[in-house]
Amino acid sequence: MVRRMMTALGACAAAATLVLGVSNSAYAADGVLIIDGVAHLDPSGCFPIGDFVPAVVTNDTDAVAEVHSGPNCTGQVTWLIYPGETYHPNGSRSVFVL
Repeated sequence: MVRRMMTALGACAAAATLVLGVSNSAYAADGVLIIDGVAHLDPSGCFPIGDFVPAVVTNDTDAVAEVHSGPNCTGQVTWLIYPGETYHPNGSRSVFVL
């Protein structure tokens, strides 16, 4: 329970740091986010995780991707996928990239 809370707090702190550090111009991650075999070039925003079993998310961008428990990037942040990592989000429903 404490570990989940610390992960969520860390994710919020990371997101706040990114938001405050970004200029007023539009920003998208550079690279490719691959969700269940579908590539998203220079992603920005929320992406659904389908019913593909097992789900797979590969972050080949320069940004951290947040895995959310609910659809439309709602619910808890269940995991952070750092650049170059692949994650199997069992039961999670969406991914957010700033």
